[in-house]
Amino acid sequence: MIVETGHFALVLALALAIAQAILPFAGARLRDASLMSVARPTALAQFGLVALAYGALTYAHVVSDFSLVNVIENSHSLKPMVYKVSGVWGNHEGSMLLWVLVLSFFGALTAVFSGAMPDRLRADTLAVQGLIGAAFVAFILFTSNPFARVADPPWQGRDLNPILQDPGLAIHPPLLYLGYVGFSIVFSFAAAALIGGRIDAAWARFVRPWTLAAWIFLTLGIAMGSYWAYYTLGWGGFWFWDPVENASLMPWLAGTALLHSAAVMEKREALKVWTIFLSILAFSLSLLGTFLVRSGVLTSVHAFASDPARGVFILAILTVFIGGALALFALRASALPTGGLFAPISREGALVVNNLLLTVCCATVVIGTLYPLALEALTGEKISVGAPFFDTVLIPIALPLIFSMPIGQLLAWKRGDLLGALQRLRAAFAAGVVAIAIFAALHGAPFLSVICAGLAIYLVVGAFSDIAMRAAPRGAPLRSIVSRARGLPLSAWGASIAHAGVGLTLLGLAATGWGVEQIVAMKPGVAYDVGPYRIAIEDVASRAGPNYAETYAVMAVREGDATLARMEPAKRFYQARRMARTEAGIVTLGLGQVYAALGEQHEDGTIDARLYYKPLVLLIWLGAVVMALGGACSLADRRLRIGVAARARVTTHAQAAE
Repeated sequence: MIVETGHFALVLALALAIAQAILPFAGARLRDASLMSVARPTALAQFGLVALAYGALTYAHVVSDFSLVNVIENSHSLKPMVYKVSGVWGNHEGSMLLWVLVLSFFGALTAVFSGAMPDRLRADTLAVQGLIGAAFVAFILFTSNPFARVADPPWQGRDLNPILQDPGLAIHPPLLYLGYVGFSIVFSFAAAALIGGRIDAAWARFVRPWTLAAWIFLTLGIAMGSYWAYYTLGWGGFWFWDPVENASLMPWLAGTALLHSAAVMEKREALKVWTIFLSILAFSLSLLGTFLVRSGVLTSVHAFASDPARGVFILAILTVFIGGALALFALRASALPTGGLFAPISREGALVVNNLLLTVCCATVVIGTLYPLALEALTGEKISVGAPFFDTVLIPIALPLIFSMPIGQLLAWKRGDLLGALQRLRAAFAAGVVAIAIFAALHGAPFLSVICAGLAIYLVVGAFSDIAMRAAPRGAPLRSIVSRARGLPLSAWGASIAHAGVGLTLLGLAATGWGVEQIVAMKPGVAYDVGPYRIAIEDVASRAGPNYAETYAVMAVREGDATLARMEPAKRFYQARRMARTEAGIVTLGLGQVYAALGEQHEDGTIDARLYYKPLVLLIWLGAVVMALGGACSLADRRLRIGVAARARVTTHAQAAE
């Protein structure tokens, strides 16, 4: 009965989504307040119904209801409870239901926190959000029904893909979807603004918190997915330039550009057309990622198996929303006012450069991802575009972008002093040069790693130069400095912290050039050099897990005669799926890690293994966390929320006067 209730709730959610798309939109055109007021309760009710449907599917997985096809194909009665819950989104149907749940969640949040918004803007925004929801709920019901039954239920399920039975996969998809789908509300705001023809600083302030929230979650989701791939797949890497990995990076780059563009629009009412375009682009790239994952055009560890009907349906959704939004943009963009003017050397000018470089990076990733697919579709020829292409093209673009970040922070709005900004970065330049000298003395090569490491230190120090100048003028006493620092806007702190996070990630990436990799046939009791450490197998044994059997090796990590730690890399075999999985052994030493992955075991007792030493590797993901923390600081800035309400009241009074 619970399953049927969930299915029926999903059908009702479709009906409400259609009502949400039509009635408020009609009310905004007719200036009918009663029709426009329908938007908020329908958005809330739609979220409640989708949540009920998702809860019903989760219940079926938890109790191992093998009358559902989805549970049969993706669960097992002996599977640990955490993987029963995460298994709900570890498949196409369940993950699409999570997709719609997040979509309706953002619509509900907008309904709750839109009291200060003009009625027409709220009605049009929630109408567009309802239309997106209707399309994807229909996709689920007609092509990907998670509540499909079987007449003769089996006694046992086929288990979840072993690669997905990991704590990281209990965290990564929800975070990624909150970012991916979070850009839908930004898209809806942009479409509503184009429909209504009113775009100003108040609109930018309404959009900015949603953009920040989506960007924060997407940053954390990408980082979590990267770390999951690093420790689960056993290949020792964290980014493969896989097309599906790129599908999450593309909206992140567009969203990052949007954050900076919206700041210019909010402060100076400039870059209006560009900000609207980026709002459309960020979610359009999210939809493109959804198509790549679920259409069957890709073969990837990240992609879901799919049939042609699903691919055609998603392609239709892609065409309607991306094509429709771009057509609306083409019709309306020329009528939008240009906004405030500014000098090339200014904070606005620096943010324009930032946007250009970020969008070029985004375009490079799009081309590198889609070109092989287009070539194969047109000619049948298969080519691979991987790390050599992306590294060669993106690094020359990314390095100037990183170098310019602290400079842009120190330029004034409207007209800035470039020489003065460079002078205020003396400490950052000095720190970068000293870092280059130290890393060159310690490691020597590769040259690019040394330069990037110095640039990373420069960015971390430079990120806080603006804070230091504003909080600690020359000769100020400590009490005054603390008081000034506490009085600075959280958004200023957020920008500095986020930029410092980029520097930390860059330092972690630079240090990959100093890592060590060994592929050896290890004999028990024999120690093997890996960087500054020695690794030896002390024991090899077997044990049983709840739904798998594994062979593991106890390895000692030594430095000289001292044993620093032990790790247990393993090979697991999942009986229900008849699949094996590598479980890496990892020891964290400071900010670096020693990493081991087992291969085949031979008759003479030797075991093939990959051994890695990865200095500073944790900075890659720690930097992403710091970036997200910076975004959270900006999101918590109370003055922005007050500004939104005040600006909205002015706009509402002006509309009433008209």
